[in-house]
Amino acid sequence: MRHQQLIDSPEYKAEFGHWDVVELPEDQQINAIHAALLPTGRLLIIAGSGNDRAQFDAGTFRSLIYDPVTGQTRTVLTPADMFCAGHAFLSDGRLLVAGGTQRYEVLEGDVRLAAGAMRVKNEFPDAGRDFPEGTEFVAPDGKSYRATNAFTVPPAQKEIARDGSATVTASETVVWVEAEVEGAPGVTADPAQYAITGLTGADAENFYGLAEDMDLDKQDYQGIADSFEFDPVTEEYVRVGDMVHERWYPSLTPLSDGTVLSVSGLDGTGQILPGQNEVYDPATKTWTERPDLFRYFPTYPALFQTAEPGELFYTGSSTGYGPAEEGRVPGFWRLGDNTFEPVPGLRDPDMMETSGSVWAGPVQDQRMLVVGGGGVGESPLSTARTDVIDLTAEQPAYTPGPDLPQPTRYPNVVTLPTDEILIAGGSRDYRGKGQSHIFEASLYTPSSNTLRPAAESSVGRDYHSAGVLLPNGQVVVMGGDALFSDPLNTRDAEFEHRLEIYTPPYLFHGERPQITDAPAAVALGETMTVATPDAPRIDRARLIRPSAATHVTDLEQRSVALDVERRPDGTLGLTVPGEATLVPPGFYMLFLVDDEGTPSVARWVQVT
Repeated sequence: MRHQQLIDSPEYKAEFGHWDVVELPEDQQINAIHAALLPTGRLLIIAGSGNDRAQFDAGTFRSLIYDPVTGQTRTVLTPADMFCAGHAFLSDGRLLVAGGTQRYEVLEGDVRLAAGAMRVKNEFPDAGRDFPEGTEFVAPDGKSYRATNAFTVPPAQKEIARDGSATVTASETVVWVEAEVEGAPGVTADPAQYAITGLTGADAENFYGLAEDMDLDKQDYQGIADSFEFDPVTEEYVRVGDMVHERWYPSLTPLSDGTVLSVSGLDGTGQILPGQNEVYDPATKTWTERPDLFRYFPTYPALFQTAEPGELFYTGSSTGYGPAEEGRVPGFWRLGDNTFEPVPGLRDPDMMETSGSVWAGPVQDQRMLVVGGGGVGESPLSTARTDVIDLTAEQPAYTPGPDLPQPTRYPNVVTLPTDEILIAGGSRDYRGKGQSHIFEASLYTPSSNTLRPAAESSVGRDYHSAGVLLPNGQVVVMGGDALFSDPLNTRDAEFEHRLEIYTPPYLFHGERPQITDAPAAVALGETMTVATPDAPRIDRARLIRPSAATHVTDLEQRSVALDVERRPDGTLGLTVPGEATLVPPGFYMLFLVDDEGTPSVARWVQVT
């Protein structure tokens, strides 16, 4: 009782902020795997199958629209299993969602049907062919296997030399196949060429399968190539061109030219892609593979567009899959010549999986912060480390930041209008084992590189959780997918459906500044006129890009400092930087912050 009185007191709230729990109606509760703030101010929460095999087997895929102002919700028709997809905002405010789940993992010992990857070849250059799910492949020894999904094999490539001679290179599509009989009789270690049942004549010669072996080993999750644009106005998914490669756990990084780079992920056979990266063009709504950008990263790598055109920074953060010794070093990836420059100084470099990454302060400062993390895979190791790097330094290197209150995996890291960064949630052990959830929250100040305590949350968060800044300056945190519900790890946990709203201290400091008028759009490099009755006390203005978060990864959020001019008529002139590398075109929340550090409610502005 006394504790509740303390945390509800005005003095406590003004220093530490306050958390409120929100429970949605039971029929509207959703496994919040992905969360994105739309330019309408509503949240798109994506579960897909929600890490629930029963939902996957039933073909039940879910998305939910949540309005944080009214509390109203609406279920959205979800045409594919977007569980563990990647996403990025486009310049028109649509959310690109690509990849997802083709198949759930099957642990060793539970595998009944021998299976493996079948490379399906086509030596005919004039036509490809579609094959249905269940297509049968037969080995020379009579063993037969069936495709678990429909697939398409494109035409072979034909090149004509100057002398008129032709060279034909067979095309290839990889598909997962399973034995038609259970157990050991379906196992083979012999590489073979497989005939495709039902093909005759030239087709039987041109189309065939190649496989190395079929076994009963563990089968990992498998990705899909499906891609959609979510329209924030109609609140519907619109199908666009498929990715070149199936991907599960990919990162989609917005580039300064408005295109989106898709990196990493598990393919359609459950293998991590060794480096095939591709680019989405919103103008044509198609993906193009970029062999010139062939580079390996672990799944969900944290890749950010820097101030330099054609340059991304890999913080070292990732989530999910990939060997511990490969692709873990942070550094600059220069797309022009596909070179990679490592950066030194990172502490606990072997504990960057499930760590958070975020711009530290306005993006013009070009400083990045990494937060917490743990060992690769199901490791019990975690770290309290925060490190900071100045990307503009003559020799960029990580330097120490303040330690978190305790070692933390899965932190939700959210940029606030005041430039502070909220760090909340997570667990000490893998997926909350041993009831290791962390309720302590912190506020990081980039200008002083310091950490101070915030109010403690009351709901444990870990894997499959997300934190998102709202236009009113609050933060909504959702999700949580612990393995167990007891300290001895004997009882399975249920997915956490409660939301929590964090109200930062700045909203308990008195009257907020107001924006009474602002343009709906502004071009790069332009100055916009903003009306406010509080112009004399406005200290700063920020554009904040809305979040699209999943798996401790949010490649969207960035804060942009605007030059502020106080005009004789009482309005403000706010100048947007001219570089698309700093301000990728799209929708932003415009905040005014007064001299007491209190932000306005945001206005949406589209930067063109």
